[in-house]
Amino acid sequence: MADQTLHIAMNPWFALGHLTAFLHMANKLAKRGHKVSFFVPKNASLKLEHLNLHPHLISFIPIKVPHVNGLPSGSETTHDVPFSLRFLLVKAMDLTEPFIEAALRDLKPQFIFFDFQHWMPQLARRLRTKAFHFCTISPASVGYLLSPERKVLEEHAATETDFMAPPPSFPPSAITVQLYAARMLAKVSVKEPDEDNGVSFIERNVIAFTDCDAIVFKTCKEIEGPYIDYLERQFNKPIFLAGPVLPHPPPNSTLEERWVKWLGSFSPRSVIFCAFGSECILKKDQFQELLLGLELTGMPFLAALKPPMGTETIESALPEGFDERVKGRGIVYGGWIQQVLMLNHPSVGCFLSHCGSGSMTEALCGEAQLVLLPNFGDQFINSKVMSEDLKVGVEVEREEEDGVFTRESVCKAVKVVMDGDGEIGQKIRSNHNKWRQLLLATGLEDAYLDEFVHKLRSLIY
Repeated sequence: MADQTLHIAMNPWFALGHLTAFLHMANKLAKRGHKVSFFVPKNASLKLEHLNLHPHLISFIPIKVPHVNGLPSGSETTHDVPFSLRFLLVKAMDLTEPFIEAALRDLKPQFIFFDFQHWMPQLARRLRTKAFHFCTISPASVGYLLSPERKVLEEHAATETDFMAPPPSFPPSAITVQLYAARMLAKVSVKEPDEDNGVSFIERNVIAFTDCDAIVFKTCKEIEGPYIDYLERQFNKPIFLAGPVLPHPPPNSTLEERWVKWLGSFSPRSVIFCAFGSECILKKDQFQELLLGLELTGMPFLAALKPPMGTETIESALPEGFDERVKGRGIVYGGWIQQVLMLNHPSVGCFLSHCGSGSMTEALCGEAQLVLLPNFGDQFINSKVMSEDLKVGVEVEREEEDGVFTRESVCKAVKVVMDGDGEIGQKIRSNHNKWRQLLLATGLEDAYLDEFVHKLRSLIY
């Protein structure tokens, strides 16, 4: 209805994975005729323009990222800074609040979708608009890591022992994390030594969830129903589901010719595609173990990885003699790659992933079998949901104390999911096919999105 067109502002965290997830949602809304004002760091917008499928309805509003002492000049997103300096980018994001407020006063949107800006709900109240936490991670991850039961805003920061087990009333689940992962999670619950505002990463997330008007997840009740119900009780506020929000490549986009040619030289479902996103950087020894594990499988592979810590190039970090041994069947590539198109190629039979939320949705919608190698934060929970709850993949075995994996453990996990005759491999394939059919079922995504838009309209009309 023309008189019920919505105007939504979006202000994602300065990470490409968050920016693209918000833009996928913006495209779904714009397809239905709604207007979106999209805040984005100035130079980062150039990387997103090709993903804006409705430029007449989705307007990019450039943000100048303020200077913060210690932040490398020109840094705009997490892609531009090492992990150790990301807290400075958080400071820079917080300094944009006056600009965001002034822009919102002019734009007058009915809703503002945000994620890490814990100050957004109060800003929205001043402007008499509604602040919705559009969450790019899964309900299971939020429930396990950030539930009010953790009481991270009271008493003391959560410890590694706390994070090894779920909160007390968490739904029945096989989700737990190993000691090395729990140690990493506990570390981010403590504020950085020079954080002026004294707000840790976990604290700002809990405040954002607690103060917002509603929480939005891009998932389905069929997949994460118990976790959604749990969060609704814990946060005592509405949770809206937008459905899977499946990413669609821009019209007429095709896989690069070099990859089409290379993949075309292998038989169907025989290639391992390994991709760890734009921000995951491994230690050099683990980078090499991963590649040696891929070599050990004897299968063709394409590994899209960043150079490991302490190195400038992929080539300088390769194991000795590796290039020669895998010539013709193995490629290690350090540039950007068209992941959705790659996963849809008929030669790709295995997807070895770091378990980012976006990658997991893309993986469930494809036919490649899943091998899981989480590296940080919610990825540990995503991996357990996939391997233990949905049983659609195998997690690479690691040492409890330090999280180290070996070439043998990588090879073993790949062989399990690629073994079409093995009992475990067959079960995984069957489960994967079941969930894939659900997500791709005609009308499922539209039904969720239509209901989501209906709920938004009911709040203002």
